[in-house]
Amino acid sequence: MKFALLLFDPENYWESVSEEEMGAALAEHAAFAQYLRERGIAFTGEALKPATEARSLRPSDRGPVSAPGPFVALSQDLAGYYLVECADLEEAEEIARHCPLGAGLEIRPVWEAPS
Repeated sequence: MKFALLLFDPENYWESVSEEEMGAALAEHAAFAQYLRERGIAFTGEALKPATEARSLRPSDRGPVSAPGPFVALSQDLAGYYLVECADLEEAEEIARHCPLGAGLEIRPVWEAPS
């Protein structure tokens, strides 16, 4: 079963950190990736650009309408994610406890469409 570990950071956090803080954060994520490899857990992950660079589509009478920014206004940015293969939610939570947290982390099961 796949789980998304959704990583959140305070708004504009990465624009305000020093190079040293950035390096330390990247080292934490490298350590987490190594932990996943050592456990034999299949995973992918990416960092996301800030919500200020996002665009969303919203329904309207004319069909989808483009709108700047994220769909839902948050005080934190969705900063990145890992997609991990786990047996169940309990294992996903145990693994997520090793991930750098930032402002918080949401563990969400991934819906897998039938083939």
